Amino acid sequence: MNEIQISKHERLDKHLSTDNLNKAIRAVREDGYVVLNDIIETGHIAILRDRMLADVKKILSLDSVPYQFRKGHIQQDPPPFKPFLFRDVLVNPFVIDITQVLLGDGVKNAFYSGNCCLPGSQHQPIHFDMGHLWPNWPNYHPVHAIVVNVPVVDMSPENGSTELWPQTHLNTARSETAEDIKIPDAVIEAQREQSQPFQPKIPVGSILIRDIRLWHCGMPNKKDVPRPMIAMIHYPVWYQTGKPIQFAKGSEELLKDERLTTVAEFVDEPIDYISHHGTYDYNS
Repeated sequence: MNEIQISKHERLDKHLSTDNLNKAIRAVREDGYVVLNDIIETGHIAILRDRMLADVKKILSLDSVPYQFRKGHIQQDPPPFKPFLFRDVLVNPFVIDITQVLLGDGVKNAFYSGNCCLPGSQHQPIHFDMGHLWPNWPNYHPVHAIVVNVPVVDMSPENGSTELWPQTHLNTARSETAEDIKIPDAVIEAQREQSQPFQPKIPVGSILIRDIRLWHCGMPNKKDVPRPMIAMIHYPVWYQTGKPIQFAKGSEELLKDERLTTVAEFVDEPIDYISHHGTYDYNS
């Protein structure tokens, strides 16, 4: 697994060393992902974990539960207001070191949501979140969007760690505008001859960074506790994104950063972050 342990000097400097930055960039470019260990205060994650686990019960009580592909996998937003907002989650300097090199100056975060893998969940179809801007070219283009995943509990194969397919971001057959993001069985079997999927073990306090084109899928959670995970998406300055993320007024300063712009709308009224998602490609 491609992973980087932050040194004491890097922690004090709040930047990756040249060696670790180069290692991370190479991992994302070649394999499509990298894990940065121990870069978020575990106390912050504990606060998010307690709230998000409580929110799972509210989501499951909805008339329409936002299942994603298969029963047991739900879309779940983290609470977008204090005291659940933390700079080391939303504007982590080590993450920005990497996404700024890969995407260029003016990086922006235009997504703040996540997913939760419930006990007894089923195997999701293997899929990608977004394909290539220019599909079927003989050569792949550089990354144009990066997913930043923050586990809220220790993540392992036992509790449904997301399965990753290294190097599949290099497959140019999948289009950014594809209506069906699932990978056909024949394509999956051909890919197995080139690279094998795996489920990473990622402790709380760590972050998974991946090319948005990388194939992946939700897996069964064999434990009796839900497995929530936060997701953000960093884009280059030129990429047109959709609606801004809603955050509560009063959190403007917390999200300010010289290198990363959060595409945000700050509102006075209560934000419905529990029930505004629908199902995706789901048939009960």
